[in-house]
Amino acid sequence: MKELTHFINGAQVKGTSGNFSDVYNPATGEVQAKLPLATPAEVSKAVEDAAEAQVAWGATNPQRRARVMMKMVALMNRDMDVLAEALSSEHGKTIPDAKGDLQRGLEVIEYCIGAPQMLKGEYTDDAGPGID
Repeated sequence: MKELTHFINGAQVKGTSGNFSDVYNPATGEVQAKLPLATPAEVSKAVEDAAEAQVAWGATNPQRRARVMMKMVALMNRDMDVLAEALSSEHGKTIPDAKGDLQRGLEVIEYCIGAPQMLKGEYTDDAGPGID
């Protein structure tokens, strides 16, 4: 049985509570993994690390943030099939439906990459389906 971990401060962290919850595949109803339930200390650590990371991210200029998102787009496109499989097993979606959701997410990210230009005060009608 696959045992999941927490993801805290950029690292996989094994849970320490000893308590687990089953993760079901909604398409089959089968248990596909065990999820460690976090202790209050693990939750506090995750929140503290996220708050600390936000300070540095908030101080990063918009162009550099956009470059990070460009890398995310490249990785999502590279790993589209793997991501679609994961989304399907988590939500019971068909693979084509999962790929559609991922594509919509990519459209949002690609639009946000242009945010530094929008900070100049310009407005664009119909930048994408349902996006102004």
